[in-house]
Amino acid sequence: MENGKIRVFSGARPTGRQHLGNYLGAIQNYVELQKSYECIYSIVDIHALTTVETTKDLKQNCLEMALDWLAAGVDPEKSIMFIQSHVPQVMELHTMLSMVVPMGKLTDLPTFKEKVRMHPQNVNYGLLGYPVLMSADILLYKAELVPVGIDQAPHLEFAREVVRSFNFRYNTQVLVEPQIKVTTVPKVMGLDGVNKMSKSLNNEIEIAADDETTRKLVMTMVTDPQRIRRTDPGDPDVCNVFSFHKMFSSDEEVEEINRECRIAGIGCVDCKKRLAKNINASLEPLRSRRRKFAEKPDQVWEILYDGADRARKIADQTMLEVREAIGIPIYREF
Repeated sequence: MENGKIRVFSGARPTGRQHLGNYLGAIQNYVELQKSYECIYSIVDIHALTTVETTKDLKQNCLEMALDWLAAGVDPEKSIMFIQSHVPQVMELHTMLSMVVPMGKLTDLPTFKEKVRMHPQNVNYGLLGYPVLMSADILLYKAELVPVGIDQAPHLEFAREVVRSFNFRYNTQVLVEPQIKVTTVPKVMGLDGVNKMSKSLNNEIEIAADDETTRKLVMTMVTDPQRIRRTDPGDPDVCNVFSFHKMFSSDEEVEEINRECRIAGIGCVDCKKRLAKNINASLEPLRSRRRKFAEKPDQVWEILYDGADRARKIADQTMLEVREAIGIPIYREF
């Protein structure tokens, strides 16, 4: 591993501009991890093909995601950041791994059943093989750690099983069993206060939104459903707005709002206005950096191309070892 650092891999589907849930749940971890680890971050566009109905926005969505990652502090000098399809070896490894994965294992996975429920008109081969491609993403770079929330641990265990099956089948140790790095991920609810923040549910606040858009969206957020009148005392423990205060407001202000809400000393409207102000203040440095990156999209693409070049060097070596382990004839380069 580079400079003796442990290698970390993580990937995310290109959904375009990222929202607060993405930022608090994943992107901040990306930035923090690169301080101590050799990090490889992939925008997994091939994964996106399993469920999208149209790809007309796919390229732009990749760019928008890259802009948010860079603006948040993902450093291409410290980490490898690239688009999945720009390293086609991942598709080759996916094919190799598919030979050691039983069909029944894939159809029994809860994630596959959930995808079928969500996309009943588009149950394709890629959807079934999604976990194998996900494993290929990780194993191609011999990542030792994969940051996941505890609820995602079964996904990584599948990749570990694939490693054991492959290494046993071909009597090798070429593939590395990745370990789980459990990350503390705050539960970020959407504007409705019922579902997790999600683009598909249209209940999100984009981290790149301008101040006024952010303010308007915050003002629509659901608060304590039992608090009907301004004079009614509220319960911050069940208020979605208060949960965001704990992420974007100072400890002193959180304590004040917690106290005043319970005695009706502050109303929901004022509480939301203060939250919007704090979100905007917190994200302004990120938004400013993003605007500067967005002015030079060609430079962003060059960052992604350079990341792919660096990733391919790792991928080439892994695939050489994989082919040798299987016994596939090695192509002679001239």
